Amino acid sequence: MTAFVFPGQGSHRVGMGAELAEASAAAREVFEEVDEALGQKLSRIMREGPEEQLVLTENAQPAIMAHAIAVLRVLERDAGLSIAAKGEAVAGHSLGEYTALCAARAFSLADTARLLKLRGQAMQAAVPVGVGAMCALLGADLDKAQALADAAAEVPLPGGQKEVCEVANDNDPGQVALSGHKGAIERAIALARVHGIKRAVPLPVSAPFHCSLMQPAAEAMEEALGHTPPQPFRLPLYANVTAAVVTDPNEERRLLVEQVTGRVRWRESVLAMKAAGIDRYVELGGKVVGPMIGRTVQDVSVLSVVTMADIEALVKEL
Repeated sequence: MTAFVFPGQGSHRVGMGAELAEASAAAREVFEEVDEALGQKLSRIMREGPEEQLVLTENAQPAIMAHAIAVLRVLERDAGLSIAAKGEAVAGHSLGEYTALCAARAFSLADTARLLKLRGQAMQAAVPVGVGAMCALLGADLDKAQALADAAAEVPLPGGQKEVCEVANDNDPGQVALSGHKGAIERAIALARVHGIKRAVPLPVSAPFHCSLMQPAAEAMEEALGHTPPQPFRLPLYANVTAAVVTDPNEERRLLVEQVTGRVRWRESVLAMKAAGIDRYVELGGKVVGPMIGRTVQDVSVLSVVTMADIEALVKEL
């Protein structure tokens, strides 16, 4: 049984999608459609940079999605491989959940691009630059990460309330990310070894994603998804915030709003997929979530599909 999975932020790089666009009209059409939907030449930024433009959250999110959907379109149109026929489920890490929904035809490509552009803008606007931060904990399980987050949030802000320090991403058994106020994240990094965590490193992000500081962005997405709700999807989805199967578009709309401030329960999602009998995971458009899956479950096949050669190999495998 196969699940098709999609990467989140961090899988972008200058040059992404260029080889696909040169080799396939189906890929070129994806990039052109996204450019038109956004009213900007995002494909040029993806292909040529500059890197400081590509890494902006409002550009990175639709770019990562467009790259993954380009891989999917090449698979479906050029290779004749349907994920609905070959797969049992889809899932995506953070913004990748939108890509998964696009792949499952719950959103059109143009709507997905516009939603992710807005999502990136709203996330960036929710917290002033320099107020929030994130860090990755290496060699930390969820319990250790939660204890560290609680300790780091102890110092009160003016007015008495505590600083925010929350578990943002539970990626795999040894990798958890924290998000919150910059001061609390700096304390978490300093306290990591005391809590039995091998290493804590700051993440090069411009906002504290997936924590309660993102509430203004959640409200913006609630309004946007009210105007552009997901439609029925052709494959079940494992949602980030529940780590459980979703098939109802109305429920998924609510979960996408919760996802902005909620924890990405990726490790638990992978365990749930494995428990359901899924033993092959195909990551389209990146090489980020595949390794997390490999560190979470044993005796499974994990394939990352980015290049034309990867696509040809996948067609032979499936």
